[in-house]
Amino acid sequence: MKLFNAFVFLLFMGVFLGCQQTSQSSIEVIEKEGMVYIPAGTFYMGSDGAQAREDESPVHQVSVDAFWMDKTEVTNAQFAAFVAATGYTTTAETAPNWEEIKKSLPPNTPKPHDSLLQAASLVFIPTQGPVNLNDYGAWWEWKSKANWRHPEGPESSLEGKENHPVVHISWFDANAYAEWAGKRLPSEAEWEWAARGGKSGSKYPWGEEALDEGTPKANIWEGAFPYENKVRDQFFYTAPVAAFAPNPYGLYDMAGNVWEWCTDWYDFNYYKSIGDQKINNPMGPEKSYDPYLPYTAQKVMRGGSFLCNDSYCAGYRVASRMKSSPDTGLQHTGFRCVKPASDQ
Repeated sequence: MKLFNAFVFLLFMGVFLGCQQTSQSSIEVIEKEGMVYIPAGTFYMGSDGAQAREDESPVHQVSVDAFWMDKTEVTNAQFAAFVAATGYTTTAETAPNWEEIKKSLPPNTPKPHDSLLQAASLVFIPTQGPVNLNDYGAWWEWKSKANWRHPEGPESSLEGKENHPVVHISWFDANAYAEWAGKRLPSEAEWEWAARGGKSGSKYPWGEEALDEGTPKANIWEGAFPYENKVRDQFFYTAPVAAFAPNPYGLYDMAGNVWEWCTDWYDFNYYKSIGDQKINNPMGPEKSYDPYLPYTAQKVMRGGSFLCNDSYCAGYRVASRMKSSPDTGLQHTGFRCVKPASDQ
């Protein structure tokens, strides 16, 4: 499925985004073994704001139990330790299997050229000038031997990037790491509750202040996407984790840097199916549904990335939802993990 879903991404990707009232000053950050404590709480999930997309509404009330969350995205160094201990091979390091790909394609889809059926991943290539922002292939390139070890392609390396978030990670890769570490991926509800940092109704993890106001708050695309990045935040691609101020819960990079996998299947109509019910500890729908990609099962991603810009996706809003097939990793895709509160 990997190759097909990379093509689907290029064609259709829409890097599409609290009742408990807690002031920032009243929150005590509790940290242990690289994780921070996220208290139980109730909040209004989703958004009906001006930038909200259809799959973010209606806003609905959700309660979550307390849990621990990695204070940063999983780094290259941490992922390297996992690979060294297990011998794990990521999706991007594995050649696509056409017989498996066909199962998720419309009938009679022609087989792509053999040159495309190789271990590869999608790498961001800035354009020379303005392009149609619906033409995702204008800035994504299916590059052979691009993977977590070589984030910009085979000529690149991780030298000096040990503390950057690991990228080109599929959902399967992220889940394998989480299981090895004795953790799991967060639910979409847990992720949004944690990102809000106790700030009910806030647009961003830090509150309401726009990204272009004050000091840089996240690693995003600043300028005319996808050809001019003013790099006010000092980073063109990924930034080291914890390069910007944390949210009130002590979590870093809950906006920008890399998209983060959640455990939930993506369903375009999931919030609508909930309606005005109050739900406790939701783990998402039983299966995936996307009217724009009816043949492709997808998982939820959250948080935006270094490519997000208001003109393109605004994925750094706490309510913003993104989705991708679980066997697809890209240059702006990573993850972090959680544990139940009782585990530490």
